[in-house]
Order: sequence, then C-alpha cells, then structure tokens
Amino acid sequence: MKLKMAENSLFAILLRSSWWISFGIAAGVAVAALMLLPEQYAIGGALGAAPFVVIGTMAAWRQLRAPSATRVAATVEAVGAMSWRDFSAALEDAFRRDGYAVTRLSGPATDFELTRAGRTSLVSCKRWKAANTGIEPLRELHEARRAREAQEGIYVAAGGVTDNARKFAAGHGIRIIQGAELARLLPRIAAAGSAARRAP
Repeated sequence: MKLKMAENSLFAILLRSSWWISFGIAAGVAVAALMLLPEQYAIGGALGAAPFVVIGTMAAWRQLRAPSATRVAATVEAVGAMSWRDFSAALEDAFRRDGYAVTRLSGPATDFELTRAGRTSLVSCKRWKAANTGIEPLRELHEARRAREAQEGIYVAAGGVTDNARKFAAGHGIRIIQGAELARLLPRIAAAGSAARRAP
C-alpha cells in the first residue's frame, strides 16, 4: 500500500515551500541543540535537524525541475487552442509515458481510466477549456470514482478552479492537474506552440 503524507503536515507544507526555509529550520534546530543541551546530548540533538535537511533537499530538487512561469503560460495557451481530439491524444500519450495503462471511457463524467501498480485512477478532462471550474464536475467525477471503486480521481483544467472546488477535491480523493503540473505532464505542447507562433 502506498503511503501518502498528510497534506497539512509540517513536512508536506515545507515540501511546498521554498527550499531555504527547511534548511533554515535545520540550522536553527542544530544550533539550539548545541547551545542548550548538555554536551553528551548535544550531537544527538543536533541530528534532529536531519529530517529538515532531507525535506529541504527534496524541495530544492522539485523547484529546480519545476517549469518556468513562461513555459507554464505557453502550455496553458497552447492547450486552450487544441481540439478535444488532439488534447485527449496528448494526455493519453503523456499518461502512457508515466507508466500507466490507459483505457478511454465514454461516460459523461470521466474520459480515461488509468491503472498502475494495482491502483486505478479515473480522469476527467473534457472541460479543460473552462475559464473557471466549480464543484459540480468534481462531484460527478467523485461519484464515478466511487461507482467504479477507483482509488483516485484526476481532474485536468487549463483554467481556474474555485476555492470551494479545491476543498471538495482535497476531501474526496481528487487530484487537480493544472498550471505547472500540466506543463510537466505535457512538456512538448509548449514547445510546439512556441514553434507554431514563430513560423511565418
């Protein structure tokens, strides 16, 4: 069974924060231990900073690999100009590259079923061009996920997602792919869109 870190745990928050915050906490823990603990316990106490060093390193690695704001904007623009046929084909290829077995679905709430390592995810992406997504399509995805006993729902959006929809997704096993995560999933789309704009 895959373990998942609680979204609002200290380490999860630090992973989403700038890398230097974790290193700063690690330095503070180490200095406090060396200054405040008796000599025989100081080194052991300073080792309590190690988890923060690990989290800082992970955060730095993620942030180094994150797509730039320019690339994210180019991806969102290119995706918004695509037809459903081209967009769904690009997503299908991207999920296959990530190691999923992909099955197309024809229901109103879901478009793909993904399976990998014994886990099933349902993907809803047909409303990707919506300027702003509310709760309703996420509720439909959740109901479909429960009916098919899938472990996860994935909603793909090029536009915005309301705060209420985000809260609903967080509480109902739905991952929202948009912005930087969409640019990571579809790295060739932004490049293709840029090339098309430069073409005479």
